[in-house]
Amino acid sequence: MPTSYQAPTRGDTHEAKKSVSQSTQSNIKRDAATVAELLKSKGRTVFLVAPSDTIATAVNILRDKKIGALVVTTSDGALAGILSERDIVRKLAETPGQTLPQLVAENMTENVITCAPDDTLITVLRLMTEGKFRHMPVLADGKLQGMVTIGDVVTYRLQELEHEALQLKQMIVG
Repeated sequence: MPTSYQAPTRGDTHEAKKSVSQSTQSNIKRDAATVAELLKSKGRTVFLVAPSDTIATAVNILRDKKIGALVVTTSDGALAGILSERDIVRKLAETPGQTLPQLVAENMTENVITCAPDDTLITVLRLMTEGKFRHMPVLADGKLQGMVTIGDVVTYRLQELEHEALQLKQMIVG
């Protein structure tokens, strides 16, 4: 069967236009967001408690500040541990009616997994998910720089996605 002939139209060129399809590489942001970027938007405020403080003191701070964990530091500011709501609830189940007068040092998590400002958020999120914890102190040169929560990471990523969607919409419309 013969093919039909289509005459050239205005704007046609002799060279065929190459189309470029999207790839995973073209759709992924090249620079992964870091803990430092998150701390810039979130702030570096960290609520502290001493190992010698009581669980009652810690519970009041958690309630008043509406947070889920406290960083435990020594008198010279060194990281000693972390005390989370989960730590307290476990102790309440083990020692009902006797938990509030106990010391933070007796109930804190001592082996704290930390991150650095230049760590990527995806790395931090993976560590939190695999370790089943929600709070991670940020250290640089052994000094406390802030605290990152799993909620902070999710919120930051959602804001990035909203910004990317807005940029795409503007490119399509404009």
